[in-house]
Amino acid sequence: MLPQRYTRLVTTLLMSICMVTAMTGVITAINTGLDNGFLARWGKAFIIAWPIAFSLIFILAVRVQRLASRICSRTSSASQ
Repeated sequence: MLPQRYTRLVTTLLMSICMVTAMTGVITAINTGLDNGFLARWGKAFIIAWPIAFSLIFILAVRVQRLASRICSRTSSASQ
């Protein structure tokens, strides 16, 4: 097990892998089809997209969480 101080890094790693796997797989399949070369094309897309996704999630996650908290902490007039 890793120490608690690595939680943000591990969360970013896992989130980026999950998102990039799903997105590159779906987009590659839609754009080029599921033929014999699909896995190679998907792998290339994954290798290009993953470092970008990891960096963006690592940099923006805390800010996005703060923004979401502000948006969700407002009381709705419909619930009053």
